[in-house]
Amino acid sequence: MLDHLIKGATVVDGTGAPAYIADVGIRGGRIAVIAEPGTTVEEARSSEDAQGRVLAPGFVDPHTHYDAQLFWDPYATPSLNHGVTTVAGGNCGFTLAPLNPARPEDADYTRRMMSKVEGMSLVALEEGAPWSWSSFGEYLDALEGRVAVNAGFMVGHCALRRYVMGADAVGGQPSPEQMEEMLRLFHDAMDAGAWGLSTTQSSTHSDGDGQPVASRHAKPDELLALSRAVAEHEGTQLEAIVAGCLDQFSDDEIDLFVEMSAAAGRPLNWNVLTIDAAVPERVPRQLVASERARKSGGRIVALTMPILTPMNMSLGTFCALNLIPGWGDVLGLPVPERIAKLRDPEVRGEMLRRADSKEAGVFRRLTHFDRYVIGDTYSRENEGLTGRVVGDIAAERGQEAFQCLVEICANDDLRTVLWPMPSDNDPGSWALRQETWQHEDVMLGGSDAGAHLDRMCGAPYTTRFIGDCLRGRKLLGLEQAVKMLTDDPAQLFGLRERGRIEEGFHADLVLFDPERIDAGKATLVHDLPGDSPRLDSKAIGVNAVWVNGVEAIREDRVTGATPGTVLRSGRDTRTVSTK
Repeated sequence: MLDHLIKGATVVDGTGAPAYIADVGIRGGRIAVIAEPGTTVEEARSSEDAQGRVLAPGFVDPHTHYDAQLFWDPYATPSLNHGVTTVAGGNCGFTLAPLNPARPEDADYTRRMMSKVEGMSLVALEEGAPWSWSSFGEYLDALEGRVAVNAGFMVGHCALRRYVMGADAVGGQPSPEQMEEMLRLFHDAMDAGAWGLSTTQSSTHSDGDGQPVASRHAKPDELLALSRAVAEHEGTQLEAIVAGCLDQFSDDEIDLFVEMSAAAGRPLNWNVLTIDAAVPERVPRQLVASERARKSGGRIVALTMPILTPMNMSLGTFCALNLIPGWGDVLGLPVPERIAKLRDPEVRGEMLRRADSKEAGVFRRLTHFDRYVIGDTYSRENEGLTGRVVGDIAAERGQEAFQCLVEICANDDLRTVLWPMPSDNDPGSWALRQETWQHEDVMLGGSDAGAHLDRMCGAPYTTRFIGDCLRGRKLLGLEQAVKMLTDDPAQLFGLRERGRIEEGFHADLVLFDPERIDAGKATLVHDLPGDSPRLDSKAIGVNAVWVNGVEAIREDRVTGATPGTVLRSGRDTRTVSTK
């Protein structure tokens, strides 16, 4: 007997093949039947009429930071609401494990680092996760059986270094004995099911003490030794971040990526390729890494977002503005001193000069202050400004835009919420995206879901992208759009029997209304441990989501079921060789 029968759905199977009408039956967590409508003779415990609805494979998000959130939110919201059934975590060199049991203080260091570098609530980290593990395997075991999504995790280089080197991980180099211990620890993690290595060399990544995170101190020999270790395990990967990911790679960064991928014999993915017609040289430069890798026996895949992610800013709390060269020194001051500095015309002038320099890279996109929209305000002086554009207010007041923005924020003691309007929402940029998505080494993703919770909301990229393909810009057909969200990332990670609607595959499915599918406006909610805030977005037109054959979402509400699997390398992933 079938567990559930979905009747008369428009099946988009993830392969890119034309859609077709079929009945799809689920049994024992797998897709058991795909048949002509009305021809299924096997009885089903439950069924539903899906005429006019699209049935697609569950979406695969290749870049998340749900490592901590899954403990207090096993449903990985809002990703699951938006049809994501599989998430890849442990990215950017940051994981919660392994932790050295001889140094209990390492857990506190890790929490403060994650709070700073990934914008996670420190209170939520402290109260929402058990911190009961030492080894990476114990961390995976702590999640097993209690999550609603399928989740796989890389091992963070920072955690490996901290475990072996302690405080010397920041600033130090491992001795031969320490390097041997790091490799042993890494092999143990992959034996337990870790997907491979993630690391960062990005200049924007600092720990809770304001110091460069541990992996930024690693030299190429260390990175290549770890990469070679990846090659010894089935179904493993590399994920890496360098400073040039934000704008344009240096030759040394390209050489490093190429050598790491070739040494591992595995794909390396990086995040995120920013596509902007105003900087036409960026995409060709970034894809040089992929071209060189293929010639050297490796493969380098760029992740890029198919939507413009809603993001808010503030002069009062750490955000992307702090990462503009020279701005962190001012925005890191105590609030009264910060306001005084920001009101100084000379200081503002120097900040704007630095923000417009080449060294600011992709952060130059954040400095069109006349295009910022005022969000929440907190003072009588700012009444009526919510929803207004800074450029319009500045014109009324006879002020320069940044000066105007500073005065508005100062009235709120810098608590004002700011929404920068994207500068790359032009036809030329969308045409360049459409072209770039066709490249064999470009993949959709980079949501950062689970991180920067009160600053951005990338999780709904799946539904917003499909809605745009169906009813908006229509840059891609539905079948190709679904393939890019399902089978493409499943193939990159070597996921076994996931990413397609095919008999015998795991029943990870999403049913949606093609006339309505979309993502709602990002709104601030307070539902994290400690009443901490995050941005959320409602799923529109998603009728149901099944994970391993069990209904996990119905009409944007979680069912309470936790049918997800901790996906372990080798068992749940096959090797995707580059050779």
